[in-house]
Amino acid sequence: MIGAIVMIFAAVWIYQSAMKAGISNVIIWVGGCMAVFLASQVLLIDANVYLLEWVRGGEGDANYERDLTSVGDRKNEGGFQGGSGFLLSVFMELMPPAVGFIIVALIRAKFIVKEKIALTTLFDGVGGLIVGGFKSISDTLKQGVKKS
Repeated sequence: MIGAIVMIFAAVWIYQSAMKAGISNVIIWVGGCMAVFLASQVLLIDANVYLLEWVRGGEGDANYERDLTSVGDRKNEGGFQGGSGFLLSVFMELMPPAVGFIIVALIRAKFIVKEKIALTTLFDGVGGLIVGGFKSISDTLKQGVKKS
């Protein structure tokens, strides 16, 4: 879910950047960037599952398969207790969308706006996109209240 929200945000950001840069095939760039984002998501989530199973290590043998009728809560199993387990879980959840967004930012800076890769050029326009989105939402809500 978080990855989908970040992906939509990145698609709008890439679209706006490509339109400002005057690129002729904007939709191809947006689609390509989203394909790269999705591929990075799939690979990193797969890697996360592998790492989490490795951390949980000794819970079962090679033939272990969870029974379909076993629906008990496993929240406190496998080394995810306490603060460090919480931080590990949060990191594993937020890492794939963050890495995907950084990869898309690199593609944007290098190939779409054709600028040197630096922190200022990587995330240029993100703040304006967020502010513009909130302004658009508030304007829509104000118009809805006026009609009532």
